[in-house]
Amino acid sequence: MPPLLTLPFPAFDPVLVQIGPFAIRWYALAYITGILLGWRLARRLVRLPPEAATTEQLDDFVTWATLGVVLGGRLGYVLFYRPGYYLFHPLEAFAVWQGGMSFHGGALGVIIAIFVFCWRNRIDPLRFGDRVTSVVPIGLGLGRLANFVNAELWGRPSDVPWAMVFPTDPLQVPRHPSQLYQFGLEGVALFVLLQILVRRPALRARRGFVAGAFLAGYGVARIIGEMFRQPDAHLGFLLGNAAVGVTMGQILSVPMVLVGAWMMLRTRRQAVPAPDAAGRSA
Repeated sequence: MPPLLTLPFPAFDPVLVQIGPFAIRWYALAYITGILLGWRLARRLVRLPPEAATTEQLDDFVTWATLGVVLGGRLGYVLFYRPGYYLFHPLEAFAVWQGGMSFHGGALGVIIAIFVFCWRNRIDPLRFGDRVTSVVPIGLGLGRLANFVNAELWGRPSDVPWAMVFPTDPLQVPRHPSQLYQFGLEGVALFVLLQILVRRPALRARRGFVAGAFLAGYGVARIIGEMFRQPDAHLGFLLGNAAVGVTMGQILSVPMVLVGAWMMLRTRRQAVPAPDAAGRSA
């Protein structure tokens, strides 16, 4: 039996609304809501001086970003997490309704979308990327909440007082609610940090600084979150064991931290506009 201090897992239904064969799931709603909220906030941010794009251009980019998330996320999962399986079942790689998305693949997809879109529209990709990446944690946080509702991607076994027994766990042992940890780190904390940075005129003037902060910040948050999350069963720990094991998510996050730190450091050589008469940077 689970310890007496174990918290009961809330009785969530992964399906929000179902009408006949048509069903709206919390996970899909999280994606849609994250895109919509991020789009509305980004429309305001791109107009902050120095202007990164017009609101019309940002509106057009939403489609590009959605395709980058979906296609990159699915391709990343196929290549990073189950290449052997999909090598022998290639058609199932297109069955996105069966689940299986990779944030790191989705991030690469959006990065490619940003550069191609900016090239076609003659927009500075670093300045545009600063504004776009600052709203990404909205979708990340909602996605982690959806993981919790679906009782998936649960944490490692634990005896902490807030441990939970997830209904999808075949072992039925108390575990860290790591989805909530990651919601707090990748969603709330990262969003607050990036909003503080992107609203400082001196940092907005340093092209690529906020985007670099996003990459490094997410990488650190993911590495910490993975310390409490149970790795995928078909992968396990790539190095070490359950006590000090290294997961695929942590390995994929290291390049993000390094690239993000480099992007922030390189902006130190950029000239920052002098403050105006009111003491604000132009």
